[in-house]
Amino acid sequence: MRHCYFDHNATTPLSPEALETLSVCLAEVYGNASSIHHFGQAAKQRLEQARRQVAALLHARPPEIVFVSGGTEADNLALLGVARPCAGKHVITTTIEHPAVLQACAQIEQEGGRVTYVPVGASGVVDPAAVADALRPETVLISVMHVNNELGTAQPIEQIGRLARQAGVLLHADGVQAAGKLETDVERLGVDLYSVSAHKLNGPKGVGALYVRKGTPLRRQMHGGRHERERRAGTENVPGAAALGRVCEWFQQHGAEEAARVAALRDRLEQGILRRVPAVTVNGDRARRTPNTTNLCFAGIEGEAMVIALDLRGFAVSSGAACSSGSVEPSHVLTAIGLRREQARSSLRFSLGRGNTVEQVDALIEAVAEAAAHLRRLSVEAPTHA
Repeated sequence: MRHCYFDHNATTPLSPEALETLSVCLAEVYGNASSIHHFGQAAKQRLEQARRQVAALLHARPPEIVFVSGGTEADNLALLGVARPCAGKHVITTTIEHPAVLQACAQIEQEGGRVTYVPVGASGVVDPAAVADALRPETVLISVMHVNNELGTAQPIEQIGRLARQAGVLLHADGVQAAGKLETDVERLGVDLYSVSAHKLNGPKGVGALYVRKGTPLRRQMHGGRHERERRAGTENVPGAAALGRVCEWFQQHGAEEAARVAALRDRLEQGILRRVPAVTVNGDRARRTPNTTNLCFAGIEGEAMVIALDLRGFAVSSGAACSSGSVEPSHVLTAIGLRREQARSSLRFSLGRGNTVEQVDALIEAVAEAAAHLRRLSVEAPTHA
């Protein structure tokens, strides 16, 4: 049975151009980019080419790109690099951020800082006015994700950027789910720091980048050599960075066309499920979101059961619930937008990507309809106990 992949917000398949770049670099570009001999300089050239490619996608300058191990490190470097030493400092974020941001904020609080978690409404989109209301004289950083990983909702980063500049406060955006899906111009957005991860862009795992606007004060969080202009110590992952640069180049060239194609597939999938399956609702705003994501609540059906049922039918999707230490807890994002616990547990995320086709979407609609009907029938037939 052939499996079809609809979980691209979790990770993406490695693209042909990324695989080719990785293979060439692993085989031929094995020098240390800090070495001055021929092999080191060959690695340095590939590293700087990748820096230019990432910068071009973000409309940044190459020296503003810092290569890191992925989105989590990028987020941690941005928040802790600005806030430390944390005592007496204030950070603003939202209740729907990725754990990489929320846990970094928790660390800031442990180190004597203060954090305001701005709530969002049912749309899953934060109100810039609420962010403005949270500002204090001691605020040093605002961190708001560009796109939510569960809902796909796009946040008003440009408006928040304007208020941050007016207040003289730095702005970080977690762009892991946005880069390559939305037009990303860091100058227009007004961000000072912006996180990117390769494996969300059909690149390899274990590499990412942090955009750091020129002049932004940032305390490095890893100690060692003077790599990445003294912002991130450690020998650079040249093959990974090169592959990240190559996929950024692909999305710069084809991103708009691919976004339109995927948006049509997402709409076809969403409308097909809403038409075929009763008691289904869309979570979050249906207009202000990335082209590849829909999050649906199936009333009366356990999301984990649907994930398993669809997997058995050959389709990989994601539940709105996260399993931790053997117990299933509802998604903090879905409860933050007002869903009851049982609604959050009944939600599924469908996230599309480069490999998906109309035929796959139509087959998935049929599988969802069959699985939902089967699970609801089982629920009705289940015996009750006094």
